Amino acid sequence: MSKNLIPLKIGPTIFDFKRTYIMGIVNVTPDSFADGGHYYQTKLALKQIEKLIQEGADIIDLGAESTRPGSAAVSVDEEIRRLQPILKAYKKNFSTPLSIDTSKSEVARIALEYGADLINDISAFRIDSNMPKVIAAADVPVVLMHMQGTPRSMQHQPQYQNVVAEITAFFESAIQQAEKAGIRQIILDPGIGFGKTLAHNLQILHDLDKFQSLNKPLLIGTSCKSFIDKIIPTEVTKRLPGTIASNVLAILKGANFVRVHDVAALKQAILVTEAILTQGEFNKV
Repeated sequence: MSKNLIPLKIGPTIFDFKRTYIMGIVNVTPDSFADGGHYYQTKLALKQIEKLIQEGADIIDLGAESTRPGSAAVSVDEEIRRLQPILKAYKKNFSTPLSIDTSKSEVARIALEYGADLINDISAFRIDSNMPKVIAAADVPVVLMHMQGTPRSMQHQPQYQNVVAEITAFFESAIQQAEKAGIRQIILDPGIGFGKTLAHNLQILHDLDKFQSLNKPLLIGTSCKSFIDKIIPTEVTKRLPGTIASNVLAILKGANFVRVHDVAALKQAILVTEAILTQGEFNKV
């Protein structure tokens, strides 16, 4: 929790950072690592979105291209084809802010025309240099994530001299690029599992509070990721305890948003954590 950050307006909602916010993940892909194929059909995706909102998601993060390690890119047309039925229905059924997980400016542009409220770019503009212009024109916030390499190559022996310092320098450059384009609201994601070894991931989480010097909201995404399996061998579907532990510790280190698949479990963990931190005075919403 942080009371020093400037509030963000994402869609109809003001995020004042007096508590931790939950971003619920829905992937309309056949091959995402945790939920690939589960919500590939529009009806199933909309049902899952409704479930996550009922469980307490503050934002829905909708993705149509897998970014798991080793994954190949899909075309703009295919990504739009997967997203469009849900985009057409979303604002008619839900008021919860909608984030689009894409690195393609044309996909972002179309999603924004349908009313998307936030763009989550895992490449922080490095894949598509036209992305800043599209986001600035729509005057919506952006998530800038750090990734070494591309999803296809990122886990091929990633190396850093000082992972936290290098990500900090990357963020400083990305923030400057975004602000120069006219983007006023920025969220930072250090990219757990995106071009990092287990040691890198643990160092980032341990030193997450160091990124607060950038004075931007921090988003952390550890949900079901393979670093948990490297600590204790665990199938993807059984990594919820590790997900909860890593997110609670991230909150203690300054995370403002957590991006998760299981919203209900994280909501309970967050409420208990924040109630303890505020000695029972946490104002539930």
